[in-house]
Amino acid sequence: MNEAENVEVIKNTDSVKCKSCGSNMTFDPETQKLKCSYCGYTEDFSKSADVEEISIENALKNNERWNSETLVYNCENCGARVVVNRGETAGICPFCSTPHVVAEEDLEGIKPNAVVPFKFGKEKIFEIFKKWVKRKLFAPKAFKKQVEADKIKGVFMPYFTFDSNTDSVYEGRVGDEHTRTVRDSKGNTHTETYVVWRKVRGTFNHFFDDILINAGSHMEKKKANMLAPFDWSSACVYENKFLSGYVAHHYDRDIQTCWSDARKTIDAKIREMIIASCHCDRVDYMNITTRHSDVTYKYVMLPVYVISYSYKKKNYVIYANGSTGKLIGKTPVSPVKATIAAVLGTGIVGLIVWLIYMFLTN
Repeated sequence: MNEAENVEVIKNTDSVKCKSCGSNMTFDPETQKLKCSYCGYTEDFSKSADVEEISIENALKNNERWNSETLVYNCENCGARVVVNRGETAGICPFCSTPHVVAEEDLEGIKPNAVVPFKFGKEKIFEIFKKWVKRKLFAPKAFKKQVEADKIKGVFMPYFTFDSNTDSVYEGRVGDEHTRTVRDSKGNTHTETYVVWRKVRGTFNHFFDDILINAGSHMEKKKANMLAPFDWSSACVYENKFLSGYVAHHYDRDIQTCWSDARKTIDAKIREMIIASCHCDRVDYMNITTRHSDVTYKYVMLPVYVISYSYKKKNYVIYANGSTGKLIGKTPVSPVKATIAAVLGTGIVGLIVWLIYMFLTN
């Protein structure tokens, strides 16, 4: 009997059970297959890299809802909406570690159509995390000792990507800096800079591909940008089997809001490219009008490990990119270590000043 024959799919729960032992199977990042958490049987499943670009005009109209195959839990502490496959449960919130999560019936909005799978398992991320924490010189020893693998939760974070053809018309006033030598009334000379201004106008066309916008509110934009880039080479069509053993954070910033953010990003990039094409040193003003066409989007789930800790009644959250292993976040600071470092720093500065003084006076 082969491995595939030991697996059956329970249709009414959308969870995958191992026929041999009945345990839940979960997605294994190391093999990119489903794996039985109890007896180790594995099952491969089809993965397609042919991710569809969806016209933004069809958003929320003809797209499949996510309700049919998932359940949503609401965290009563931080407000996160945690999504799991039907047949699974969310025991604690991955963002604040509170057990106060309540099942809800309705999951509004559209279903993801793309996913970047987890590439590293918890064990690998745990090893990366331990090395990362050891390098934090000012982190308290007590905090370093409480690092545990079960604190790591795999969460798919929601993002929208947008493609757009843009046609822009611009007009403005830019300047080129020049220098000249000037002689004053006393015969002394000095160099001064002056600007020669010129009017510019024209058209600019550019296609923007995969402008990435964070669609969740539980990770700040700055942190989301710091965690990038993700391994887009492994992106494929969303399949709920990727969610087995993990949870997802459904978007709470809708597609209209995210498209507005994307347009601001695109506008800024267009402005930069137009100014660069003018080969100028200064810009007095630049008026740009842009028309968008053939706008498409993807709703993609990106892999993030969330490491949530409480230390001396204060919560700390560290994020790890599930496809590259990159970590970001802050740890507590030991007052003793910080004080010692400050004293040593002051002493070293004082010693340098004294040495300079002795050198100059001798």
